[in-house]
Amino acid sequence: MSAVFDFGVKGHIEALLFACAEPLPAVKLAALLDLPVDKIVIILDEMVSAMKDDSRGLTIVEVAGGYQLCTKPELASIVERLAHSQEPRLSSAALETLAIVAFRQPITRLEIESIRGVKTDKVIANLVERGLIKEVGRKEAIGRPILYGTTEDFLKCLGLNSLEDLPTLPDMNK
Repeated sequence: MSAVFDFGVKGHIEALLFACAEPLPAVKLAALLDLPVDKIVIILDEMVSAMKDDSRGLTIVEVAGGYQLCTKPELASIVERLAHSQEPRLSSAALETLAIVAFRQPITRLEIESIRGVKTDKVIANLVERGLIKEVGRKEAIGRPILYGTTEDFLKCLGLNSLEDLPTLPDMNK
């Protein structure tokens, strides 16, 4: 007995449709699962029928010559809420600033600006607001500028246990 039947063809089809961003033609599914195309079409029809249940959030649609796993249209408003609630990605300026803070902390805004060569007020405020950097003290210098460092959320976002897990930078003074 093949591995496909050990797990269940429906599970394999669902996994393939979930993993593929484009519609998968029945012919391709058949080839991947080493099954006849007509068997795949029958199984897909069964899956579509089973997914009509009101408790299910997904459905399989036939589109552009293939099949695709999609959210049910009547759930579009709840999925839109998720899209609106997600934090936008960091800009390249924010990523540069975050890297500087990570590798040079504790560091002042002025020191960051001297490395980047541009103002960083808004970028630093954004990173603080997102909880990726925080004020860690004040420098013993004129004006006692704020020192910044990374947070636990920074470590979580990068999948690090500690700052020691950051890669070492090459020595630029050689």
